[in-house]
Amino acid sequence: MDKRSLLGRIVKIYPAIQALISGEATTSEDRGLLVSWDSLLRRRSEYTELVQKKIPENSKEIAVARSYGDLRENHEYKAAKEMQKILMKRKAELEMDLTRARGTDFADVSTSSVNPGTRVRVKELSQQKDEIYTILGAWDSDPESGIISYLSPFAKNLISKSVGDTFEMTQDHEVRKYLIESIEPHQHTFKHAGLHEDDAEDATPAVGQEVQA
Repeated sequence: MDKRSLLGRIVKIYPAIQALISGEATTSEDRGLLVSWDSLLRRRSEYTELVQKKIPENSKEIAVARSYGDLRENHEYKAAKEMQKILMKRKAELEMDLTRARGTDFADVSTSSVNPGTRVRVKELSQQKDEIYTILGAWDSDPESGIISYLSPFAKNLISKSVGDTFEMTQDHEVRKYLIESIEPHQHTFKHAGLHEDDAEDATPAVGQEVQA
């Protein structure tokens, strides 16, 4: 079984790792990431599960597969080693993101212009259609509810603009023009509103925990 076949089997079992294999995983900007406390705790929980469960389990799988001997034709060993690369890559990505992350509940956000933590009503001018977007943290995204990350292309066109400003977006190979009609504080309910960094640190283990691979 070649490497491509092994990766295909891994993706079939763990579909979520497709983005990691293809290099499509979201990368963070060099500056700090503004994130909601809810999304920060979710990301830290993912890291905890990775270093305390998934990586140790993978290490055991490698050891068991190695015991079968003849590593050149040992498909179980090759598959486990490929999974190890994926897990360690994700671990490094999470550590980088979590080191940059700054948690917030977007309280007391300024509405003089569009900022993370604001709810914005825009009008798509060609069809005179109103749309509402809530701009939250780097890891917040729920398109069906109109929640978008401030790092998304659409939000980047909105940030720092004021009521009455217009902007253009290319969507489906068509340039569309929008008018900002109103800006108000977000109405999203966070499970961990009012959390502080010390509380978040207590909720999850520290980043950078050493793992035996």
